[in-house]
Amino acid sequence: MTDQKVQQDESQLVAARRAKMGRWIDDYGVYPWGHRVDGLVSLEDARAAFNQEAHDAFKADDTNDNRPRVKVAGRCIQHRAMGKLTFLVIRDDTGDLQISCSKAAMPLEQFKVASKLDYGDIVVAQGKMGMTNKGEICVWADSFVLACKSLAPPPEKFHGLSDAELRYRQRYVDMYTNDETIKTFKTRSRIVSTIRDFMHEQGYLEVETPMMQSIAGGAAAKPFATHHNALDIPLFLRIAPELYLKRLLVGGMRKVFEINRNFRNEGISRRHNPEFTMLESYQAFGDCETMLELTEGMIRAAANDIGDASSIAFGEHTIDYAVPFDRVTYGELFEKGLGCSMHDEDAVRAKAEELGFGDAATKNHWLLVSELFDARAEAILDGSRPTFVTDFPSAISPLTRPHEDNESLSHRWELFIADMEIANAYTELNDPDLQLQRFTEQMDGADDEVNAFRSLDEDFIHALRVGMPPAGGLGLGIDRLVMLLTGMESIRDVILFPLMRPQEQSDETDS
Repeated sequence: MTDQKVQQDESQLVAARRAKMGRWIDDYGVYPWGHRVDGLVSLEDARAAFNQEAHDAFKADDTNDNRPRVKVAGRCIQHRAMGKLTFLVIRDDTGDLQISCSKAAMPLEQFKVASKLDYGDIVVAQGKMGMTNKGEICVWADSFVLACKSLAPPPEKFHGLSDAELRYRQRYVDMYTNDETIKTFKTRSRIVSTIRDFMHEQGYLEVETPMMQSIAGGAAAKPFATHHNALDIPLFLRIAPELYLKRLLVGGMRKVFEINRNFRNEGISRRHNPEFTMLESYQAFGDCETMLELTEGMIRAAANDIGDASSIAFGEHTIDYAVPFDRVTYGELFEKGLGCSMHDEDAVRAKAEELGFGDAATKNHWLLVSELFDARAEAILDGSRPTFVTDFPSAISPLTRPHEDNESLSHRWELFIADMEIANAYTELNDPDLQLQRFTEQMDGADDEVNAFRSLDEDFIHALRVGMPPAGGLGLGIDRLVMLLTGMESIRDVILFPLMRPQEQSDETDS
């Protein structure tokens, strides 16, 4: 069917709904946009209120009616009119429930509205909880009111919104046509609440730091740039809250965390969204081992809260979060994946040339190590086993304290689960002179596109000179963790409103 034909059909359906709404207004005095309603219960609670004994007593003697009475609201997702009886199913964020309407049990105008209802209309029904002859628990309504007339027809007659792009663009339709969508986002909310509770129990204070920053710092990534008109200064949406949270340690806070958005002007994929949610936390007088224990406990608590932590499916993996997570050093994993030591510059360049890295002869050794690791070493991890990769090279860890006995290595780890990086933690660098040197080296080593937006955060260096206690720091990707615990393999399925290309550009691209 052509797009033009689809648009014509949709226009005709909208026109028919508008005409029906007009008749209801004129003939029955219906106000199609509803009013405040008190005393509503969720559909889940209404279903739970059904009493089998009261129902059986009423069936035996209809003068003995002690069935519980409820008032419910929801969107019509199924409808069947049968003369003097009309049956419909409504949905709210707790589930579905059948509403049974008898012409003899309610005002005629209300029954006529119920019998001519459209999919998508939002209604309020009141009546006794009972059961149909087919054994379906329902509300036998004696009051039926239109709360909102839906003028837009739903997709595919409520077989569910299956077009992935349309699901993300019209999440509000996806949510009421695909009940699993609401379940996913309820689970997300529960995971975040569990993490907050866990952090509070560990003595961490939740804080908020600026989302707009005058310096694009805290990570090597391209920022989103904006401008503040009143102050006439350039600003950036934050890449990370790291440098502000560390300032709080300087100020005397011992344990802090923030769950909020970061913004990176980079690619979009099934595992990347330019706007994403991170947990970042810091503990004075802790280290990366402190953060490792915190992270493992936090993830295990979230997994336990939503189900069986010992067996959660994600794609081809079945992940056990109940057992201790694995550990392997960066160097060990590099050697297993590439067949040479990461410290052997000649061997590393030879391997890079063998694998077709065009700039292998001129690129900085440690940047080449990092690229080879990403390309080959990560892939040999067992995706079903949460694994901490420890002891990253110092050269690619500019905010991390180096090992005292081997300055080429740093006290840093990353956690990988199901082939994804989930968290990153450091023993924080608090030497202001070394930090200044690292910042300078980082800026010298970054590409021109990133450096165009970067400048040295001199105030942060000053804060370190004031004195920051030794500390451990952690960044954990909330979106990816929710993906893992809900079994969703695209990050867009766990973000309510993921960033999308404008519709007209998408159409042009598709054509």
